[in-house]
Amino acid sequence: MSELHLPVGIETCSMETAESVAGVLAEDVARFLKRRLDQAREATLVVSGGSTPLPFFRALREKHLDWARVKVVLADERWVPESDPASNTALVKQHLLQGRAGAAQFVSLMQPGPDPVSALPAMDAAAGTLPLPLDVVVLGMGNDGHAASLFPDAPELSDAMDSAGTRKVAVMTPPSQAQVRVTLTMPVLARARFTALHLKGESKLDTLSRAADNPADWKAMPVRAFLKPGLKVYWSP
Repeated sequence: MSELHLPVGIETCSMETAESVAGVLAEDVARFLKRRLDQAREATLVVSGGSTPLPFFRALREKHLDWARVKVVLADERWVPESDPASNTALVKQHLLQGRAGAAQFVSLMQPGPDPVSALPAMDAAAGTLPLPLDVVVLGMGNDGHAASLFPDAPELSDAMDSAGTRKVAVMTPPSQAQVRVTLTMPVLARARFTALHLKGESKLDTLSRAADNPADWKAMPVRAFLKPGLKVYWSP
């Protein structure tokens, strides 16, 4: 990672194993949440789905925190029922909201409705229960440069990335994906007090390097909107 030319103000942490990186990330997140709980009535934690965060979830869930005062929400979700293997909600409930972290408050982006567009007002209202700015956001990144469900080929990308937008949730229909997605919008995610980018694998370093070459062009690689001072990148091979 030392060879990456990241924008000034971005920190990095790289270790030999995914478990080691997950442990450091869990320590950093727990420390930040504890500080926030010392200052505020509650704290917010935004996490991402997929396989990369699983060791992080297992490490974080045993941290000594006043979990009952922590609100947990996904950065994005596929529009599928919780019983579907593709459900990130099920993943978080199974791997993070266990043990001590079982006392946390889970705020679901998924709300009842025949389709995501119909459910969007309810999803936006659910996200509206989160105090802003968010406290901790842990993002992943795809090899196409997407973060959360901010996909470069989604026709709704410009609206979801609009820094002046008032929507907290967007419905995304990228042709590259099998399912419709719902996601917290860029301004909600990007203004968090602490943002981590959690990556695994050499291909993700290549993607990050490409993103850092032209950080202003977020339309091509939406993750570029998060490459700014205060970000910390956690990576393992």
